[in-house]
Amino acid sequence: MFGEESIMPSYVRIPITNINMDGDYTGVVTVGVGESAKSLNLILDTGSSALAVSDKKYSPVLGTGTAATNLGQVESYGDGSSFAGAVLRDTVQIGDVTGTNVPLAVAYDATDSMFRGADGILGLAYQGLDDAFLLPGVTWPEKYTPSQIEHGKRTTVVPCLMQLANEGLLLEKMAFRTRRSFVRVGPTPGTDPLNEGTFILGGGEEATDLYTGTFQTAAVLADDWYSTNLVSVGIGDQQFPVSSRPQAGMPTNSIVDSGTNTLVLGPTIINRILSVLPTAQQELLKRSMGGTLIPNTDLDLSKWPTLSFTLQGISGGHDVTLQVPPENYWQLDAGQAGQAIAAISPAQADGGAILGLPLMNGYYTIFDGTAGLGVIKFATPK
Repeated sequence: MFGEESIMPSYVRIPITNINMDGDYTGVVTVGVGESAKSLNLILDTGSSALAVSDKKYSPVLGTGTAATNLGQVESYGDGSSFAGAVLRDTVQIGDVTGTNVPLAVAYDATDSMFRGADGILGLAYQGLDDAFLLPGVTWPEKYTPSQIEHGKRTTVVPCLMQLANEGLLLEKMAFRTRRSFVRVGPTPGTDPLNEGTFILGGGEEATDLYTGTFQTAAVLADDWYSTNLVSVGIGDQQFPVSSRPQAGMPTNSIVDSGTNTLVLGPTIINRILSVLPTAQQELLKRSMGGTLIPNTDLDLSKWPTLSFTLQGISGGHDVTLQVPPENYWQLDAGQAGQAIAAISPAQADGGAILGLPLMNGYYTIFDGTAGLGVIKFATPK
């Protein structure tokens, strides 16, 4: 609790772009102090929890504000990317808020796909996903191999946003206004407003210029990912229930994830969507999911159905039905000018739907971890 004379936590608002990662959004975060401080483009990911930067972009100098620890991290992601690195306690600045003693992994062993056009990743989910391993000696500037790290004693570290909240700087919540799942290709994609967005750390409701009306509130049911219960899926005016049974390793049957630029759906949902579509639309969607670019001119989006996803609401509230119009699950001028990509990816198994940017792009979305397991709030964007 904050005393009467305490200043309530502020919130930070920064511009974000999908240009660096060709879909996923990045924002600028400064790490380190003094001459070694670097402003880096970090992926903003509610589907993971580690704060990690590439050692090719940041070489920490131990001293005031930057300290070594005996912790190492090995993290793997759903797209097959991974990194191994040393955990430091460092100074991190986002907007005008500066946190000290923030756990930061310096990744010195990473797959090529890990950071791509970004400099690192800012995981925004819960501590349960922020695995680390305690080792006999300091992990920086020494560099343990991934296998050596994984032989340490498993523990977790405090994610960045939780640490900033612990320091009394920000509330444990954030908001996104995004518009695209893939970069809109054109003469000047870097200045195209559709490739830009806004990220708010420590707040959300205050930004009334970004949304209108009231919020729909979905329940978060586990403190790892922003884990939700997908109740049903709609294709046009047809609704069908979804089994609440999660796939192995998942606490619930779905998550909402800013770090995934498609709707990742299991075979049952994919097949139900396909079964409702006319044959010509079925073939276009199958071709795109198979990796083929589709000419914009082959798509009359006015004839495609709106998809809807109903998530379990909070206790005492209503379930939340969120719409994904064809303009959001098809991305025109993606990959190449004049070509389109379906932002729908088939998963191998049911029970692990990832509701990524195609869902979020239709809403102003707040991820609020300040009470209990948290909630996700959706409002109509301006």
